[in-house]
This record gives sequence, C-alpha cells and structure tokens, in this order.
Amino acid sequence: MLAQFYAPIIGGEERMTQSLATALHERGHDVAVATLRHPGLAAYEERDGVRVHRLGGLSQRVGALFSESGRRHAPPLPDPETTLALRHVLARERPDVVHGHNWLSIAYLPLRRRSPAAYLLSLHEYSLICANKRLMRMGEPCSGPGPLKCVRCAANQYGRAVGPAVALATMWSGGAQRRAVDLFLPVSREVALRCGLERDGLPFEIVPNFIGERAAPEPFDAALLERLPREPFILYVGDLAADKGIGVLLDAHARMRVPVPLVLIGRASDPQLLVKREGVVDLGLLPHGAVIAAWSRCALGVVPSITPDAFPTVALEAMTAGVALVASRVGGLPEAVADGETGVLVPPGDRAALTAALERLMADAALRERLGAAGRERVPMFTAPAVVPRYEAAYERARASRTAALAA
Repeated sequence: MLAQFYAPIIGGEERMTQSLATALHERGHDVAVATLRHPGLAAYEERDGVRVHRLGGLSQRVGALFSESGRRHAPPLPDPETTLALRHVLARERPDVVHGHNWLSIAYLPLRRRSPAAYLLSLHEYSLICANKRLMRMGEPCSGPGPLKCVRCAANQYGRAVGPAVALATMWSGGAQRRAVDLFLPVSREVALRCGLERDGLPFEIVPNFIGERAAPEPFDAALLERLPREPFILYVGDLAADKGIGVLLDAHARMRVPVPLVLIGRASDPQLLVKREGVVDLGLLPHGAVIAAWSRCALGVVPSITPDAFPTVALEAMTAGVALVASRVGGLPEAVADGETGVLVPPGDRAALTAALERLMADAALRERLGAAGRERVPMFTAPAVVPRYEAAYERARASRTAALAA
C-alpha cells in the first residue's frame, strides 16, 4: 500500500486505507504500507499485523510548501528522496501487488518499469485530473480540467509561487499514471466518469468505500458530547468547508420555520463560513468514537456537498446507526443513499430544496424511522466482508495483466 498518511494520522481516506490493510491481513495476506514520515512517529512499526514504513522526502522539509504544518502532503511529482527510500522498501518487501491511494504513489513511477508487481491505483477523489483534488474552482464547482483554468485555480489555492507548478505537475503525473497503472479502482461511477477512464479505454473496476467492523466502539471522553442538544437535532460530520456545502447548509438551516438544533463535527478548513449562528452547535474535530456516538443520538443526518464528493463514508456511518439522511444528488452520494428508500436526495447547492427536505423529515418521525431502518439494511453491502473480496479479485486481475505484459 502507498498512502501519504496512515494511522495514527487519520481522516476519511486514511481510515479507509487502514481498514483495507487490516482486513487483508486478517484474511491471510501479507501487507505492508509505505507512508510519509511525520514528527514523533517511528520510521518503522507494526500496527494490527501490518508493517508500516515511514519515508522521508525533500519536500517534507520545506514547510513553506504546506498550509498545514502538521500534515505535509506528497507532491504530484516524484520526490527523489522518497523514491529512493521506497526503492529500499520494495527490495525488502518484494510485493506481488503495489496498491496506490494518492499522490505518494507518484514516487513509485520511476521504479515501475523494473518492478514485476501489479500496480493498482485507487481513486478516492479527483487527484488524477485536479490539483486541488475536489473539482472546486474559485469557490464554485468545476466542470472539468483545462490547462489555463487549472493553473489559475491552483495559484488561487496554493499561492502564485507554488500553485502553477502544482497544476503542471498534476497534468504530467496524471498522464504518467494512465500509462503505468494496470488497473484503476475508482470508488464510484462518478469518479470513473469525471476522470475519463472509460472514455480513454483504461482498465478500471468500481470498488466503493466500506466501513470496517469493530468489536467495540473506540473509547472517548464522554465530556466531548456534553454540548449535544437534548431535543432532536440534525447532524453534519465532515470538513467545514465550502465544497462540502457547509455554507449552503447554514443558510438552509436558518430558513427552517420550526427551529431545530444543527450540530457540526469536523475540521474548520474555512473559518469565514463559521460566523456564530443561532441554533448551531460547532463541536469541532472529535475522535471517531465520539462521532459514532453522536450519530446514534441524532434525529437526522445531512451531507450537503456541492462538488462531486467521491463516496463519503460519513453516509455509511449514518446508515449503520439507522439514521435517515438528506444528501446532495451529486458525486458518489446517489450510489450510497437510495433516494426515497434510505434518505432524500436534493440538487447540490439548492438551499430551498435542502430546507424543504430537512423540514419534511424533522416533522415526520415515522418517515425518519422507516428510512433509517432501510439504511441499516442496505449498509452491509458496504462492509468489509462484501467489499474486500472485490479488492482481492481486482488484485488477481491486475497480476494477470502484468504477467501478460512482461511476457509480451
């Protein structure tokens, strides 16, 4: 596995990668992860039976390249130091399969030609075609890449000094990945479509995100949830950012004729959106155990993304808790949330439609219960026992393709 972040650095994509690595180990596979080194973490350790190699890099030492000093991302070009370190890991591990998850996989490209391993690339978002990975341009949804617009957008996102280089590097690495990958694994049909996999005749299989099965919830300090309202409330979990629809949600909530508390859990990546509003409780970033507990206490969940969210796992967590959802009809959300069966889908960015859906479900407890129960019945198709075998089958397909290519 190649993943720029790995436990204990955790987000949605990181949790997905960790769940897959652990599940594969539990099914008898020999699994190792190469990830970026961060302060305070060992260069090598074993976690849940998975060997974790943490790699350095030249770009990791240049703090000015990153907006968040705590999370230094892999660049969209091969970092020479990271590639050299990865070469040593590959020599030690001798993998049958190399499975990339994000831009760290670009460090593998210079090593690809000499490696007999099958190479698969999961597309958890749009980093194959988009420098900011979200298809968000100047605060609005983007229709798709274009050289000039991408350079301008990246300059706005990362700054004039770094942004254009990031955009050009993304264009190069996207083409290089298309030539190198044996099998793409987009997490939704929307990702496959937007990345042009079928259009370009590239091999791919859609394998959705899944949620791992845990014997017991992760422990957390109960005091973290003391601010949860006692009355029925609406819950949003995710980055508090424009692309996630947080501004649309706050406006829609303010329009509700009957006041209902709205609880927000997530990282405030766009503080300007979070001016204090009546009836809104912002709990900030919480440990995963507390998030799961909050889902079990809410009356209704909402996922109001305005950009094509690839396949948000928060929707699966809500369904596991038996929570009805109001979500945007965009990205991979319609593949997770069955409209009229497990939730209600509304047009992305439509404040009036979002308000109407929230009001309708909050006024009808029986409907919420029915939708939530249907969601709980649907969610097993997005759990490890259902999805991990699909990864195993994809690995075998990619290995057969690689073997045939080497023999040609």
